[in-house]
Amino acid sequence: MPVKTEERLRKPRADAIRNRERVLEAAKAVFSAGGVEASLEAVARRAGVGIGTLYRHFPTREALFEAVYRREVEQLSDLAARLQSEAAPVEALRLWLRANVEFVATKKGMAAALAIATSGTSELTIFSFARLTKAVGGLLARAVAAGDVRADVSAEDLLRTLVGMCLLHDQPGWQAGVVRMLDVLIDGLRVSAPTRRKK
Repeated sequence: MPVKTEERLRKPRADAIRNRERVLEAAKAVFSAGGVEASLEAVARRAGVGIGTLYRHFPTREALFEAVYRREVEQLSDLAARLQSEAAPVEALRLWLRANVEFVATKKGMAAALAIATSGTSELTIFSFARLTKAVGGLLARAVAAGDVRADVSAEDLLRTLVGMCLLHDQPGWQAGVVRMLDVLIDGLRVSAPTRRKK
């Protein structure tokens, strides 16, 4: 029937969806380890698919880099939603910020390709900033409403601070250092009784 044929063309097959997810998961691991020069053949091997299957989903290296990036942003957004009900307000904020450090570690090797993929357009930047601001904003608002953290810090403030902390991501041991400083940041955000000044 023509209608069935048309529906089949519009709707991706279940195995095609699974292949795409396998490729993205493999690409995340391969690019994190090998950076921008990691081969697409290595991605295909790790995903257990042929190179032709990889190219059907992602016709260029840049398209694959961008898809991995978007997937990570979406996962961070989903994590924020889960943490709203799975952790206390301050701990949820801490866990989400720590997850971002891993995100930076994954995408640091993709910087060159992402620059190519996003040249001439800020759509990817707008997408990621909007999703991440909304995610951390919800966690921050919950912690403020609970009376756990100060109310004069915005979601944008937290994201800018996090980005600044991760600038030296090419240095040995940077992740442990950033996680340690995130704990200092969270402690600084906590609401505490005003201290009496010494005379």
